[in-house]
Amino acid sequence: MEIQQLTKEIRDNATARAKPKVPEQVSTSWYNEDLLYSGPGKTIFLILATEGCSWALGPSGGCTMCSYINDCTLEPVTSDKIVELFKKEMEKHPYKEDYRNGDKIAIKIFASGSFLNPKEVPKEARDEILQILKNTDEISEIVIETRPQYVTEEAIDEVFNIIGDKLFEVSMGLETYNDHTRLYNINKGFTKADFEKAVNIIKKARKEKNYNIKAKPYIFVKPILLSEKEAIDEAIETGIYAESIGVDRLSFCPATIHGGTLIERLWRKGSYQPPWIWSTVYIINTIRDEVSIPSLMDTSAFGSRRGPYNCKKCSKDLKNMIIESNIAQSKIEYDCDCKNQWLAEVKTGNINRSENRINHLPLY
Repeated sequence: MEIQQLTKEIRDNATARAKPKVPEQVSTSWYNEDLLYSGPGKTIFLILATEGCSWALGPSGGCTMCSYINDCTLEPVTSDKIVELFKKEMEKHPYKEDYRNGDKIAIKIFASGSFLNPKEVPKEARDEILQILKNTDEISEIVIETRPQYVTEEAIDEVFNIIGDKLFEVSMGLETYNDHTRLYNINKGFTKADFEKAVNIIKKARKEKNYNIKAKPYIFVKPILLSEKEAIDEAIETGIYAESIGVDRLSFCPATIHGGTLIERLWRKGSYQPPWIWSTVYIINTIRDEVSIPSLMDTSAFGSRRGPYNCKKCSKDLKNMIIESNIAQSKIEYDCDCKNQWLAEVKTGNINRSENRINHLPLY
């Protein structure tokens, strides 16, 4: 597909300009309040030092909105080094004290790719990390992310042979229920059927083997070539669809402008803007009515030049309200003068749009 050629060209140019990174520069973590399956608690968010996403490093060029590959080593990292840096990041956070004070603790592990792909996270490193977490009594929930093709019965068995009865959530970047959008606007490289297969493997493992395993989709808000209204509708429809096939919670990810991506190129040319924060509020409030499972809305870069935006008056307030809504699973009630501008864009944004789907972008 032409979109893969264009994405690959942009990716290659970005990686050629990038300064080499050593594993110590890549590995990082933070610690925040979060909503766990057991209720409000604390989560360690930890990025592993890895070579990077195989999909992005391959001939496809990766996804149109993602630049996490620019924060990787682009060279293989030994299992020993990955585990060493994992331990150092774990030591930075007061989760043991918080656990003693009654907090529930989870960990979310990001590999800038797929935790279950042994080419990205060697099996030796994966197994040792899981063994560390098995022996860490304070941590009750483990969350990882992966592309659906790496979700196999064998991989799940390997995980639970180590972690026992701890909760293990598999997060996958479904992005949208719409195969056309996922393939041509996002360049994700897999279909809805691939995602459903992975979810069914997870459900089967829970039912037949009594594994404490969960499934979660990432849902991307406003891919390129969608209007504001189309983006809102597609995000909501995706959440409803995902619940219908048996996922356990939802994670909405509004677009931000990452450097070295196709989405950045279109943004610089004035052909793309991230979603309004009002759009994310509308999605939250609608999803609270339409689905019964927990749903979270990421607030990264809210109010910034490269992120979801409203006006200067309300962006910060709404960001804080969304964070609170994630914990409480509540609706958001708020008003501001800029809401009328958002409503006008939503109502009129499709007036001159063609009904034909775009299957390619010009390379230059």
